[in-house]
This record gives sequence, structure tokens and C-alpha cells, in this order.
Amino acid sequence: MMESGAPLCHTCGEQVGHDANGDLFVACHECNYHICKSCFEYEIKEGRKVCLRCGSPYDENLLDDVEKKGSGNQSTMASHLNNSQDVGIHARHISSVSTVDSEMNDEYGNPIWKNRVESWKDKKNKKKKSNTKPETEPAQVPPEQQMEEKPSAEASEPLSIVYPIPRNKLTPYRAVIIMRLIILGLFFHYRITNPVDSAFGLWLTSVICEIWFAFSWVLDQFPKWKPVNRETFIERLSARYEREGEPSQLAAVDFFVSTVDPLKEPPLITANTVLSILAVDYPVDKVSCYVSDDGAAMLTFESLVETAEFARKWVPFCKKFSIEPRAPEFYFSQKIDYLKDKVQPSFVKERRAMKRDYEEYKVRVNALVAKAQKTPDEGWTMQDGTPWPGNNTRDHPGMIQVFLGNTGARDIEGNELPRLVYVSREKRPGYQHHKKAGAENALVRVSAVLTNAPYILNLDCDHYVNNSKAVREAMCILMDPQVGRDVCYVQFPQRFDGIDRSDRYANRNIVFFDVNMKGLDGIQGPMYVGTGCVFNRQALYGYGPPSMPRLRKGKESSSCFSCCCPTKKKPAQDPAEVYRDAKREDLNAAIFNLTEIDSKFKFYYDEYERSMLISQLSFEKTFGLSSVFIESTLMENGGVPESANSSTLIKEAIHVIGCGFEEKTEWGKEIGWIYGSVTEDILSGFKMHCRGWRSIYCMPVRPAFKGSAPINLSDRLHQVLRWALGSVEIFFSRHCPFWYGYGGGRLKWLQRLAYINTIVYPFTSLPLIAYCTIPAVCLLTGKFIIPTLSNLASMLFLGLFISIIVTAVLELRWSGVSIEDLWRNEQFWVIGGVSAHLFAVFQGFLKMLAGIDTNFTVTAKAADDTEFGELYMVKWTTLLIPPTTLLIINIVGVVAGFSDALNKGYEAWGPLFGKVFFAFWVILHLYPFLKGLMGRQNRTPTIVVLWSVLLASVFSLVWVKINPFVNKVDSTLAGETCISIDC
Repeated sequence: MMESGAPLCHTCGEQVGHDANGDLFVACHECNYHICKSCFEYEIKEGRKVCLRCGSPYDENLLDDVEKKGSGNQSTMASHLNNSQDVGIHARHISSVSTVDSEMNDEYGNPIWKNRVESWKDKKNKKKKSNTKPETEPAQVPPEQQMEEKPSAEASEPLSIVYPIPRNKLTPYRAVIIMRLIILGLFFHYRITNPVDSAFGLWLTSVICEIWFAFSWVLDQFPKWKPVNRETFIERLSARYEREGEPSQLAAVDFFVSTVDPLKEPPLITANTVLSILAVDYPVDKVSCYVSDDGAAMLTFESLVETAEFARKWVPFCKKFSIEPRAPEFYFSQKIDYLKDKVQPSFVKERRAMKRDYEEYKVRVNALVAKAQKTPDEGWTMQDGTPWPGNNTRDHPGMIQVFLGNTGARDIEGNELPRLVYVSREKRPGYQHHKKAGAENALVRVSAVLTNAPYILNLDCDHYVNNSKAVREAMCILMDPQVGRDVCYVQFPQRFDGIDRSDRYANRNIVFFDVNMKGLDGIQGPMYVGTGCVFNRQALYGYGPPSMPRLRKGKESSSCFSCCCPTKKKPAQDPAEVYRDAKREDLNAAIFNLTEIDSKFKFYYDEYERSMLISQLSFEKTFGLSSVFIESTLMENGGVPESANSSTLIKEAIHVIGCGFEEKTEWGKEIGWIYGSVTEDILSGFKMHCRGWRSIYCMPVRPAFKGSAPINLSDRLHQVLRWALGSVEIFFSRHCPFWYGYGGGRLKWLQRLAYINTIVYPFTSLPLIAYCTIPAVCLLTGKFIIPTLSNLASMLFLGLFISIIVTAVLELRWSGVSIEDLWRNEQFWVIGGVSAHLFAVFQGFLKMLAGIDTNFTVTAKAADDTEFGELYMVKWTTLLIPPTTLLIINIVGVVAGFSDALNKGYEAWGPLFGKVFFAFWVILHLYPFLKGLMGRQNRTPTIVVLWSVLLASVFSLVWVKINPFVNKVDSTLAGETCISIDC
């Protein structure tokens, strides 16, 4: 079956089969999700008439055929099932007993279900048992075994479902989008065919800007063409993988927390994130927390020592009383009645004691912070008197310290705690360390050596676990055999604390997380946003999804791997894609050959022969020189060999975080977090989608994670600058979505549009700043960019404005976003566009042309004691100058326009209305910026005001003098006119 190349059903593992015409059977023509006829008929019989993967309705012709077949063969089928003695009947969600050999052989192939959860050793033992039975005698299953392996009704249900947006909300939304496209076409036809001769330069500039805005709108709008909602069922997950009296079968998860500067990212915030991870509602032996200290700060190390000690009290308290959230700082600061729904009499007493312990813990951590404010001349020393290895942050060895775990300290009740590991990778002069992406890749290797969980969840140091069941939410998708086979990661939305109610600077980013990401979930999946994401470790290793065709031995290996479509004919590829696939030929051939051995010849190869096969392949060129790590990459279900020695593993972990380990390997190129941009998150997710993986967006009712946002104006602009600069870097790199990843057609075209939008949006700053300047120019010169409107032109303008409004209203209707959030997003799009995005474009050009790299500044995460006190702080930055200048010249233009209208009389008030309307449009969008610039007590930096007034004044005076966009009047004609009227 494996050599035939036919696709396998994602539900039962059998061949999909063919329809009546002899073509490959396809149930869903939207996503081509592989499902065989038997599973499809079962779905229809159960009343599910939409695709489990994408939510699209099944073809009506197929539904009619199934209903006819069911009505005609109902009695025959019933008698056939009643006479069967097997437990291996082809029914969804039921795990078969692998010792039973079914005698049923029909057109759909062998109906026995393959249990994918069992390890290959278990399969081997069961196979040996089955081989000892006579072939003529049908195998019998003991009744007690049948009782044990038969799952409950709840466990047999899907762990997650997709339900699309209702048609009465989505159909009008799509219709308005198409209508708006038509109106835009007519609008641009009118604009281009009706130039303004008296101000041709202004007209031409405005038309170019409007065409770019329309292009940007298309890039932003169409990836939201097919939004979906998703629901997970944690109870079913527990019923399937946590049966009573048996060890938990849930997959292990490695948590990554990254931090750099403990003075800008306070240790107390990082500690709260770590504590929320250690107390998560998940089996303790399945959880490991790795903290990456990329600044090699002794303060971070000592604070983790205190955190590990406090966790011995905090973790059992959280689990005993099921409190939420499990970050103590945010739990104790809740303004709620904590006695509500707490029935344990001892809760009040224990909560008070725990709060007292936490306050003492805070005092100890804050004392460490105060001590670290001034570094001693001789450097820091540890308690035993030896110098701290990380005194030189740019030249220090790798450091690893395991605080908790199965061999470490237990909690105060004697129970095991999750592992807590401190990691600081080696740094030496002359080596490129790749900032956060390099630190994350180091954690991937360390965790693979020490714990090797099949899934990885990464969090920023300021994002704590707000929902203790968040990991279970992700496992409902990743561990679902129907959904999780080709899922590379599950992305959760970002939610934030400490933001004012009006969200002045759109810190919550609601429109992106609740509108754009829902739209992407209906295509190929949401983008990776850098935090709150659960990865499939195999996807980080550069492998393709299991649903891709398997490789064959010999010369066909690379060609089969490059195929992305489940057809026998090899799709065409461009030379670049063929070259990239050929570079990974050995790696993927090894993985797929090993899969064949595991599934087909597993009973004829022993451990030694398997290891010999692995050793013959060139993994070192891809993963680096570490046999322990290479062996871990071949364990699809994770885990560490039982015979492994802990001290040996620690030495190997130190080796894999060496500064030279990644030299001449594929790390950062094809494996792990991808290098080449400060926004490594977008680039890494893009590479996975190009390989054929898809991602899932999970939005539980209680937010999974919450973080601290940089809410003051200056920090917010610097944050946006970093994101925009990363997008510009990707635009100028070989990974630009305009030309990368076309081979094989693995990236859907709507998904490509979304990625193109993420790298193009900073360039909108150029037409945006020009368009925001045009109203002031029109008011100062008395000219306008639009000629006198006819009735048809008026209808076009009115239709365009109405379509914009209706599109927004319908988008709010299906997404649930408030109109205030939409308006804040629109305002900050203008504020960021004329400031941070503009600087990002110029810095990107400088880096590309002159090689001038800009340093990434870590945004401060601490806030003042006063609530929202940081919101009113104004810090000097050059990013404040362009929007301030635009504000001043538009205000000056409005004053000049009204003054001119007063001088010319009532006839000038009509043309003034359009000019003032556009000027007020700019001022209203920049109003949050103006409010933030003034601060709480008008403490605007003097240099900002001086520079802005100076630029606005010079611009206005030079404009009036030069007036370049207005047609010049011939002086001779003017003279003749004067003579003719005897002036």
C-alpha cells in the first residue's frame, strides 16, 4: 500500500479508493481532505455534512448518493453487522485491537483500524502474539480485553470541530466586497479620465496614492474571505487519553520562556510567567519549563532560584483550589470576590498565608534587583565565591541548571513538580548569535536532549498562562488524529493587561487577532505571532507534513518528497524549489525510509540494524555534530531513552548550545526559527506553510495567555517600528512571498496574499504621508485634487463611502469586534504609518544598500505604581516629528482656508467644505497621537514642538513661494490682459 502512492484516509489509515468513474474519491473539493468512502458515509449517517478540516459543506451529489445507498442497503448492512464477530468494524473513532485479523475484504480494503497512539514496540509485541495463532482459526479477543479497549461514547467523538460563519452573515459580506471592487474600478476610471489641469501635480499624486490604498485593501481584505470559528472539547480529550486507573497518554510539552535584560524585563514578571507554567493543569511529568537567559545575568539566575523555592508552595495551592490565573501577581491583584464559589473552609486561611508568602518572596526578588543596579568592579560572584561565568555578556560559556523535576525538589506536600531548567547559551566574539531566533533554536536543541517533548510552547517573558487548561485546548487539535496530522502549530490570540479602557494606541490589536486571524484560519492557518504558540517539534525540524506522499527508495526519493498533491503525476516545480528540495533529500529520505521500516518491516529489523541505518545518513550536515540530538529528531512521539544517563545528557546539552554548533548546518535556514529578520516569527511560520503544513487558531472562552503591553506612545511606536522593520527585511530577502515557495503549490494563493500584505504594509507609509499632506497644501494654495463633480461622479463617491462603511459594519457583525476597536485600529494605522512605518522603510533601504544595521531595543515591561501612569509618559524620539508636523500644517491649513473664505465671500465656502473635510480626516486620525503628545500635564518635549513648528513653517512658506503643483500663468498674457483693461 505504501509503494502504490495512493493517499491514505486521515481517519482510519486505509486507502481513499476511487469513485464510480474510476477517479480518486474526494469528499471535500475545497481542501481535498483525504477521507475514504466508509468514513464519509459514517459522517453523513451521524448528521455531519460539513468537512471536519475546513468546515465547507460536502457536495450535494455525494450526499444524495449516500442517502440512496443507505435506504436501499439498510437491511442487508444491518444483518451483515450483526453476524460479524470482529471488533474491527470500519467505524469512526473506535480503536481496534491489533491482534484481531478481520476476514472482511470489500471494495474499501481492510477495515481494521490502526492504533496510532501505541508505540512501535507495543505493535511489535502484539504482532508476535497474533503470529502464534493458527491461520485457519479466527482470532478471539478475551471479553475483559474488549471491555478495556472499547472507548466511551464521549471518547469516540472528535476533539474539536469547525463551524463556519453563518451564511446570513458571510454572504452579504462577500457580496459587498465584490460590489466595492466594482465601484473602485468605476471610481478609478473617473479619476484617471478627469484630471485637474489647474493642479495637475496634486491630482497625479493623489491618484497614485489612491491606487496604492486600493491595492493594500485587496491584500488585506481577501484573506478574510472564508473566516471560521473553532471549538474544542477538553472533556473528550481526558476521556480518550486519561482513563481512570491508567497512566496519562497525553503528549509531553516543553515550555520556552525567553528573556534578555532583567533591568528592562523585570525578574518578577518573568517569575510570574514561570510560576503560571509550573502550575498549569497538565500532568507534571509531561511539563518542562526552559528559561533562556540570553543576557547571562546573575540576577535572572538568582531570581529563578527564589522562584523554584516559592513554586513548592504555590503549585499545590493552585491545584488544590483550582484558582485562575495561576500567576500570583495577577491573581492577588484581581478586584473580585475571591470567596465566591470556594466551598473549602480552609481556603481563606490558606489564601492569606499564601499572599503573605508571596509578599515575602517579592521582597527577596526586589532586593536582588536593587543589588543588581550597580555591577561591582570585579564582577559578580556566586555564593561559593567563584566568579559568575556570565560577567562578560558577550564572551561566556554555556550554562545549564536544572532546578526542579523528577530528580529535583518536590513540593511541600511531597508531590513531583514540573522540570525547571535555566539555560544561557555560549557566546563568543566573532560569532553571529541571531538574537531571539538564535536563543529559541538553542532551547530547541537543549530540550530535545533533556526531555524531547513532541510539542513546544513558547512564551515571551511577560506573557503568563491565564488559562490553566490552555495546553489541553491545544492538545484537542494536535492530538486529534483527524485534524492534527498536518498541523505545524496552534496559535492563540494575544491578550493584554494594564491597558486603559479606551485603548488609545490600539495596544490590544483586536482587529488583527479577532478578524484577520479568523479569516486565515479558514485558509491554511494563522500566522505565527511570536508568543502563545504550541509547535509540533517535527515541523520545526524542517520535515514536511505526514499527509504528503511518502518517499520511495532510490532516485525517486526527492521527486516524491517534492510532490504536494495527492496524485500519481509529479507536479511541475521551478528550479529554485527543486534545488531546495534536493538539498534536503538525504534528510527526508532517512525520515521516510525509517517510517517505512517502522510500519512495514518493523518486525524484521532489530534496534542495532535501525541504528546502523540511521548512522549511514548524513544528518550532521543538517542538524550538527550531536548523535544524541540527531537520535531525538527521529523520535516522532518524543521521549528520552530510558538508559540515558542524566550527567551525560547535561554534557551533551552544553555541547548543543555552543556558539559554533550551528556553523555549516541548516539551523536558521531550513530548521527551527529562521534567521534574516527581527520578526523571525512571521518568517518561521511562512516557511512551514510553504512546506505544506497548516496551522490552527484556537480562541478559548477564557484567554489562554495574557501579557504586558508597552502602552506609552514612544514605546508603542518603537514596537511598531520593530515589526515594520522586520517586514521590510523579509521583503528584501530571498524569502519574500512575492517569489518564494511557488514550487509544488503548497502555499494557497489567499494565504500568499496575507503574507504579501505583512511585508508590504510598511511601504504604505510613503503614499500615506503624501496623502495626509495634500489637504493642507490644497487649503494653502486654494487648489483641489477633484474637479467639479457631476451627478455620476457624486454617485460614485457616495457609493464608495457607503461600501466602505457597509463592509466595516458586516465585518463587525461576523467577528464580534466593537466599532470602537475598529476606529482605534484605523487611527493607529495612520499614526504608525506616518511615523514608525516610514522610518522602517528608510532603515530597510539603508541596511540593503549600505549594510547599516539597526539595533533592536528591548521594550520596557515594567509599569509605574499609578494605574496607567506609563500611558502619560512622553519620551523623546525622532518618531514623534513626522506626525507632529502633519498635525501642525493641517491645522495651519484649516486656519488659512477659513481666512481665505472670509475674504472672498460666500462663494468660496462651497469649495472650502471638501478641503476642510480631508484636513479634519487627518486631524481626527492623529488625535490620539496629539493627546498622547500633550501628556497628562502638557509635558511635551520642547525639542519635538520646536522641530515640528519649524518644519511646518518652513514648509508652508516655501510652498507658497514655489507652488510647484499649480500651473504657472504666462506673464506676457497677464500683461496683455492688464493693458486691455487699462489697468
